[in-house]
Amino acid sequence: MENQTSTRQLLETYYKGFAAKANWESTLADDFEYTGCDMTNTTPVVGKQAYIEIIKRFSQRFEAMRVKQMVIEDDKASVIGNYDFQFPNGAKINGNVSENWTVKNGKLQSLTLYFDTLTFMENMKP
Repeated sequence: MENQTSTRQLLETYYKGFAAKANWESTLADDFEYTGCDMTNTTPVVGKQAYIEIIKRFSQRFEAMRVKQMVIEDDKASVIGNYDFQFPNGAKINGNVSENWTVKNGKLQSLTLYFDTLTFMENMKP
């Protein structure tokens, strides 16, 4: 049960900051692993700073985000995040993203995302 509490606390801190686009970085492990920008390439991006750079670009695409559902089991969690996207082509889309986490040594260790990459990339075109 203690793992669930610390996992929940980490995720609540992460998502509170993530939605505000500030103060979420401290929850990540230095060797954080991220998979999700391109589902045809499942090799993770490794490193806290690399993920921060990805999120700097991604955060320009969403106006708001909410956690719709969070399921935690020990050091793993599955979250459904709901995003209001604003794209360079003017399209505004609301979409869900499946966000699957692992925790290790009191930090978020990895994240794998599943979302509609085709619609996302099509709307990134000016």
